[in-house]
Amino acid sequence: MFKNHPKGLIAAALANMGERFGFYTMMAILVLFLQTKFGLDGSTAGIIYSTFYFSIYILAFVGGIIADRTRNFNGTILAGLLFMALGYVLIAIPSQTPVPDASYKLMLTLTCIGLFVIAFGNGLFKGNLQALVGKMYDNEKYDKMRDSGFSIFYMFINVGAIFAPLLAVAVRNWWVKACGFVYNADAPTWCQGLLAGTLEGEGKEKLAQFATESGYAEVPLEQFAGDYLNVFTTGFHYAFGCAIFAMLISLWIFLANKKKFPGVPKKAEATKDAATGKPAVEMSVKEIRQRMYALFAVFAVVIFFWFSFHQNGLTLTMFAKEFTDLSAMKINLGVTTIEGAEVFQSINPLCVVLLTPIIVGLFGWLRSKGKEPSAPGKIAIGMGIAALGFVVMAVGSYVADLPLWSELFQKVTGADGKEVVNTIKVLPETAKVTPLLLIGTYIILTIAELFISPLGISFVSKVAPPHLQGVMQGGWLAATALGNQLLVIGAILYESIPIWMTWTVFVVACTLSMCTMLAMLKWLERVTK
Repeated sequence: MFKNHPKGLIAAALANMGERFGFYTMMAILVLFLQTKFGLDGSTAGIIYSTFYFSIYILAFVGGIIADRTRNFNGTILAGLLFMALGYVLIAIPSQTPVPDASYKLMLTLTCIGLFVIAFGNGLFKGNLQALVGKMYDNEKYDKMRDSGFSIFYMFINVGAIFAPLLAVAVRNWWVKACGFVYNADAPTWCQGLLAGTLEGEGKEKLAQFATESGYAEVPLEQFAGDYLNVFTTGFHYAFGCAIFAMLISLWIFLANKKKFPGVPKKAEATKDAATGKPAVEMSVKEIRQRMYALFAVFAVVIFFWFSFHQNGLTLTMFAKEFTDLSAMKINLGVTTIEGAEVFQSINPLCVVLLTPIIVGLFGWLRSKGKEPSAPGKIAIGMGIAALGFVVMAVGSYVADLPLWSELFQKVTGADGKEVVNTIKVLPETAKVTPLLLIGTYIILTIAELFISPLGISFVSKVAPPHLQGVMQGGWLAATALGNQLLVIGAILYESIPIWMTWTVFVVACTLSMCTMLAMLKWLERVTK
């Protein structure tokens, strides 16, 4: 698999593992953390979630400008690692829950500041490391292996992502158990409703029953609710703390392998060929313009893939929590248990690692036959596969005849004037869907991702003019940012229309994207050559 690839490839991928670890930690628990700590409904938590992910990727454009202007890619990447570590420190520090009214806005603001620091560090780091990997393949010796190289890079950076959600859940549940409580995915919602004075009926009965089963029958229910929320969210804070250590490991790997990464010439030397040191053939203004048009066309299309794909951390996680039978997903480790909706977030990176060798092998076999699709062609295929993944969700939700979200929850205003979500009905386990529905969807979406994300990065590295490598890698991530900013639409639809119709919206988005890529395919292939 590693034959005919530059030596710095694996070192760069391993240095990226810490960023992926933090990314998947956030994807797994951020929305649930915001709902538990601050009592936010899905739409409001979705706004913060989508804005955070928008910032992560849009700031990569800023990071690309900084690196291209200074020609100091290594220094920019190093600064990004340090900023990300600082951001995780800010949100890992435990604070009181339920958050007192007097400090509610302050604590929510500080949390958002921590998220912004992480996003800014990611912007300095991610796109510029990808640009360095692209420069490894500028040498003619490696150019034909560019697509495979980025697929391998993508596989290795996801190794850390496999363990991030599992470790986050294990740490959170360990702390809950260590403090004498029992994990229950629905309990935080009940506790928030009780303390807001809005929990009635079956929800209140369920909370009282849970308190009794947990051994707190003699404790006032309000005190139990407050103590449970405090312990639960402290476990989340400690889970964020794990990302700090992952960032430090990535920092060590990057510094230890810096010599393996290609140097970026200063502006005075930027016109020289990276492989020969001779003056490079300058691109005409017309060619640069055509390349930029092609890049921006692809950027515009992939917005809708990321709008759909990154629902895995938002509506798909909410679906796992509220409509999926999680009893089969429980892993008992003695001192702690791994259970909860967050566990599903490990499926995607696990599939990336397991499926990448198969897909790389498939592309290699097609290359040997002279039938390998172009990078734009692979992206179009990936869009179709993504649509299929959401078809599975739509059909599964329709067949299961799941109720409207509003039939289980309602938004009400508590005595303190804050809007909260109150449980009014508990869906029996027998009415929930099998976890196989989500597992199958995640596998299909991962295959789509492997046709789009690493190959899109490869396409950018090949087509972008040499003096705009950092900016254009940032442009690819900026397109991802715009897709992420649209994520909140999914949360709004999820709470407003039948569940199966929500997934159908993503089917339509991915199908239209595929058709658009196919319509532009010949032009994109011509520009790529």
